[in-house]
Amino acid sequence: MAGNVALTVNGRAVNVAVAHDDTPLLDVLRNELRLTGTRFGCGLEQCGCCTVLIDGKPEKSCTRPVSSVAGRSVTTVEGLGTPEHPHPLQQAFLEEQAGQCGYCLSGILISAKALLDRNPAPTRPEIARALDDNLCRCGTHNRIIRAVEKAAARMREARHA
Repeated sequence: MAGNVALTVNGRAVNVAVAHDDTPLLDVLRNELRLTGTRFGCGLEQCGCCTVLIDGKPEKSCTRPVSSVAGRSVTTVEGLGTPEHPHPLQQAFLEEQAGQCGYCLSGILISAKALLDRNPAPTRPEIARALDDNLCRCGTHNRIIRAVEKAAARMREARHA
């Protein structure tokens, strides 16, 4: 059934027309709102490329019907920072050269943000567990974990400054 869905994306109220209530959130983000940082990977909620925050919780968007997020808040990687003012996670990922192809990074950044929002001082095993649903084929896992550790330390320092 066609209709409109109202939600908040990256802090901005939007109203999108959809042909079907079960249109995946990922399709709306990429095709209707032109937020292409969130990626299509597997379409089965198994790779994590499509991870976004829904009301602050990391969720897969590739099979999530957009109608299920009506009235809710969605944050994509574009909502973290800007090229001029990157989020501490984005800056740390750049400094640690945590990405090679970069395809998986938007989902990893979103999952890491959710972790740091609920636990500002995670251990390495906690970081690994939080990122367990995100696949990276380039093999930069150690760099990714170092980047999350670096961002966490900087964010803690900024809170105490």
